[in-house]
Amino acid sequence: MDEAGRGSFLGPLVVGAFAVDLRRIADLREAGARDSKELSPSAREAAYARLRAVGEMRSVALPPVAVDRAVRHRQLNELEATAFGHLIRGLRAEEARVDACDPSERRFAARVAQHAALPVKVIARHHADRDDPVVGAASIVAKVRRDRAIARLAGELGQAVGSGYPSDTETVEFVRGWLSTHSEHPPWLRASWATMRRVKLGPPAVTLDRYVR
Repeated sequence: MDEAGRGSFLGPLVVGAFAVDLRRIADLREAGARDSKELSPSAREAAYARLRAVGEMRSVALPPVAVDRAVRHRQLNELEATAFGHLIRGLRAEEARVDACDPSERRFAARVAQHAALPVKVIARHHADRDDPVVGAASIVAKVRRDRAIARLAGELGQAVGSGYPSDTETVEFVRGWLSTHSEHPPWLRASWATMRRVKLGPPAVTLDRYVR
């Protein structure tokens, strides 16, 4: 299992799961399983289509309001652990390999196992999406389904919104434009990130001493 959209402005945080028989793990690399961040959107979609024939895909989409609530209470890792546990129960997995968002891999594995409420072996590792093809497949599930959610949002709004991340200039300009013309806070926009406050305030001021040496 892995997630996509943890640090975004727009749309859901998607937790993706990929369930596979241990005898078919060798087929994952051939199908294109790897860290989804290493793939272009079209390559992710192609790998997603191939992976469907190898294992079972599931996901949970956590809306911005749920993410904001978790961030306010310093419970974002716990929110992810809860979603991971939910997916494990649904799949009746005997072993779960997860990308650890907690600095402590062992602590995160224990939290996921507790939320799963099943006799499951949970292996949590940092960079598991890069190193483990099963988690790489899950990262593709999460990323493709989040990309599709952002595409649907753009269609509903009738406007390009970019990738949804604060590193994307198109997204930042879209958010800034929306906030300048609307008083209400839309359900697809997160409010809890420090970066959001900077967007609301506009670009940082430039002072003369930056250029005087």
